[in-house]
Amino acid sequence: MASLIYNSCIDDLARNNIDFDTDTFKAMLVTSSYVPNKDTDDRRDDVTNEVVGTGYTAGGITCVVTVTKVVASDNVTIQLGAVSWPSSTITARGCVYYKSRGGASSADELVAYNDFGSDVSTSGGTFSVAASTITLQN
Repeated sequence: MASLIYNSCIDDLARNNIDFDTDTFKAMLVTSSYVPNKDTDDRRDDVTNEVVGTGYTAGGITCVVTVTKVVASDNVTIQLGAVSWPSSTITARGCVYYKSRGGASSADELVAYNDFGSDVSTSGGTFSVAASTITLQN
């Protein structure tokens, strides 16, 4: 599986349902059993097989988002910031980024899925996910 941007994210951007400058975004870890579907997965309640482990809280953690307009190359980059879970014992295959509304998972808009390529584990260490970048090209 490859990393992807959920189709619903593009729709939510066009309809002003997502504001990368002001909304709260989270990163949650999933196991290899989660098979993302960029066409039908649109809310956090569509994400299955979230990891369970020491040092990990269901729903993931907040990540910092930075938006940069690059006039010279006619694009905008959206950087979903790096996140980490210290003192954790976790095995994950990927990271799902979503807009957190602070309530029901059925309201949280999905943004992107970052596939690690294979399972990554920690045992009493820090589980880290590097920043991910989305580029919107004109």
